[in-house]
Amino acid sequence: MIALDILSWALMLIGGFFSIVGGIGIVRLPEFFSRLHGAGITDTMGAGAILLGLVFQVGLSLAAVKLIMILFFLLVTSPSSCHALARSAVTHGLKPVLDSPPRDGSSGTEV
Repeated sequence: MIALDILSWALMLIGGFFSIVGGIGIVRLPEFFSRLHGAGITDTMGAGAILLGLVFQVGLSLAAVKLIMILFFLLVTSPSSCHALARSAVTHGLKPVLDSPPRDGSSGTEV
């Protein structure tokens, strides 16, 4: 029983950490596609870990079944919505900023 509580709290703390890192990533990352990637990955991982921790916390009950259904819905919809947003952005002319090395052999840091 105590091991289940430790596992549950560890999952919820990990999920909270990933959610905070994702929120910081949305603010700090430089362009739309990297922000979208940061939001989608951490949203799925953070919320998924929190929901899984809650499933272990409630045990075998109707609440656990509902949490698992929410987790499944989240695991399907979050990556799909991020893909749809990225595809729409590309369709409407937004191009990803690619970090490519300069062709002349310099380091690219000179002004």
